Amino acid sequence: MDKQWFVLHTLTGQENKAQRSIEARVKLERMEDYIGKCVIPVERVSEKKNGKKRTITKKFFPGYVLCELALYDEARGIDENGRKAIYERTWQFLRETPGVIGFIGGDRPMPLKQQEVDAILSDKPAGAPVAERPKINFSVDETVKITDGAFMGLTGQVSMVDPDKGKLKVEVNIFNRTVQVDVEYWQVEKVSVEETLVEPKQ
Repeated sequence: MDKQWFVLHTLTGQENKAQRSIEARVKLERMEDYIGKCVIPVERVSEKKNGKKRTITKKFFPGYVLCELALYDEARGIDENGRKAIYERTWQFLRETPGVIGFIGGDRPMPLKQQEVDAILSDKPAGAPVAERPKINFSVDETVKITDGAFMGLTGQVSMVDPDKGKLKVEVNIFNRTVQVDVEYWQVEKVSVEETLVEPKQ
């Protein structure tokens, strides 16, 4: 049977549970002809905190799982309701999968185009290391406090963000002059709204 890629909508935080359930039940219920690969696209994002680098895994599409399915029964064509006929085994299998809400696109979803699938999966062949990039935490005009280095203790506004290098430019006030300083992500922390409203004691 010809399989196509579809996007399954899952309950938040249950992407892995849905994927594991599908993979386990495919073998038990002998659904290999109907269900193919099931993928949660992820990337590894690196960040530094207190001078230490750590890597976290981040989902590209939280709440969604990509699945290769034989969904439409091309031999039947149109069903009695005038809609594209589907394989009831595939439909029932997915309805019984814990964590799966349904398809993106309703109960007669459009399959992903091959170029869309390639764009999502091309840099992530099985077993290959996933490229790392610094975690993006900050945005321009955000207020931050410098917690490490020569400018520790100063508060200022972010004027530039370089997510690829994990660096920021922050405008701080030194001797009544506004100066731009370069810092790394791990050398600053966000300042809450409450903190910015509190005037420093003289």
